[in-house]
Amino acid sequence: MNIEIKEYDTERYREGLEDLAGHYEKILSLLGEDPTREGLEKTPMRVAKAMQVLTKGYTMDAHKILTDALFKEDYNQMVIVKDIDFFSLCEHHMLPFYGKAHVAYIPNGYITGLSKIARVVDIFAHRLQVQERMTQQIKDCIEETLHPLGVMVVIEAKHMCMQMRGVEKQNSVTTTSDFSGAFEQAKTRQEFMNLIHNTQI
Repeated sequence: MNIEIKEYDTERYREGLEDLAGHYEKILSLLGEDPTREGLEKTPMRVAKAMQVLTKGYTMDAHKILTDALFKEDYNQMVIVKDIDFFSLCEHHMLPFYGKAHVAYIPNGYITGLSKIARVVDIFAHRLQVQERMTQQIKDCIEETLHPLGVMVVIEAKHMCMQMRGVEKQNSVTTTSDFSGAFEQAKTRQEFMNLIHNTQI
């Protein structure tokens, strides 16, 4: 194995990058390819770097992201950040699933920076995931950190494991939701759903 790792990679990427690339080199061989041919020579390191980027959420603290921009505020109506694009990897086949997350919370004395909500989604998406757990993790993180009057998360996604293999249904969309507090009331949930799907700006 002769996989080059440049000095700056040790700062940009996590420990174990070279070992990870070595495993991908072996995978190429097991698939029947020649990892030494020109087109594949640098592929193991490229894939190793890509996988570390796609799983960077393991090294990030979503709770800290929220508390870094925490402000006291008396506002107690619904705050919605919708259409948050995300890409994640299904833990069952390590194929991408992607879509949009819609997050709402009702403050209880404190608000957080709006971009921080999107960052929380990003952190949990950058891990090996299932959509159901990711939905719950986002909701739990906001609930445990901000202690709001209620939180609701809806995720709509397409899964490449359904599009490229298995049933091969290209147009199917999976929707998951989780909620707490004030959103346990059907009227409040419906208001959120109406706002994320009907609001025009």
